[in-house]
Amino acid sequence: MGTITERLDKNGQKAFQVKIRIKGFPVQSASFTRITDARRWEQQTEAAIREHRFFPQDKSQNTVLSELIERYIQTILPRKPKSYKDQKQQLLVWDKHIGNLRVADITPALISEIRDRLLLEVTHRRKPRSPATINRYTAVLRHLFTIAIKEWQICRENPVSALPKLKETRGRTRYLSPDERRKLLEACKESDNKYLYTVVVLAISIGARKSEILTLKWENVDLNRQTITLTETKNNEIRSVPLQGLALDLIRDLAESSNMNPDDYLFKSDKVDKPVIIAKSWNTVVKKINLKDFRFHDLRHTTASYLAMNGASLNEIAEVLGHKTLDMVMRYAHLSEGHTKRVVGDMNNKIFSDDNDEDALF
Repeated sequence: MGTITERLDKNGQKAFQVKIRIKGFPVQSASFTRITDARRWEQQTEAAIREHRFFPQDKSQNTVLSELIERYIQTILPRKPKSYKDQKQQLLVWDKHIGNLRVADITPALISEIRDRLLLEVTHRRKPRSPATINRYTAVLRHLFTIAIKEWQICRENPVSALPKLKETRGRTRYLSPDERRKLLEACKESDNKYLYTVVVLAISIGARKSEILTLKWENVDLNRQTITLTETKNNEIRSVPLQGLALDLIRDLAESSNMNPDDYLFKSDKVDKPVIIAKSWNTVVKKINLKDFRFHDLRHTTASYLAMNGASLNEIAEVLGHKTLDMVMRYAHLSEGHTKRVVGDMNNKIFSDDNDEDALF
């Protein structure tokens, strides 16, 4: 509720003091020389408080971005362990460029200027950042301001929300040719790392990420149902994938040489209770067979490409890979043209058959 009290100011002039008291919020007060201004402020401020739109102006005026970044890193990022390292680094870049500015002075134009500068900047890897990377930089800053508005009540508007995302280049579709696949698997068999061959076969078979495979435990494997349940996924959603063919045989062989303790990793390090590290072995194999422009993650692209070329729909590919939308799998659409051609051909044959049977399609 708001109250208006008439009083004399220090100069003896009539003034109207407004106080607004709402449970759960600090008392707000202001003084006016006209009763109409006092009533208007009372109505607008009370409505803003009840609708969670009111923020004392001095917070955004007296708070610099560095303070928000530090608070976000300490209180919000720990809730996102998988992206903690990357997002902390991204926030520190924003801190370097505009951390000394007051929150009230940060505008969409300023964010756009810094974003364009980051796009052209050469990183320590001696390459400019991609539009996709810059979109991640702006995404974490956008979320920071969202938290500052909704939870911390430091500012009223999000200067990043007005900026459109940069157009991203089409994702990689690098996949193994039959000859490359044969050479890779043969080299993995000969590797000193006893798990590398099985890990690579599994990666090609189910299209899982390296982290999803290496964190598998025996409790995630059901040999009777021939399925694997992936729990440590990028989007934190559990998904089940079928275990078939050579991958199934290799996991069965691995089970026979293991006590299959549910809490044990499938690919357990010999020294510590952690997953085995395959980076060195993988790099050795790739170099040995001279596999050009190929990363472990491209095994996932290989799975998707093989699925597309074998007639899987984009929906089916998305389901196997664990994508929520079709955006990420559209890059494989051209590989399924043969399947699409067959589908369209079957439809046309049924519709335009020589006997002109209009009900043939049905």
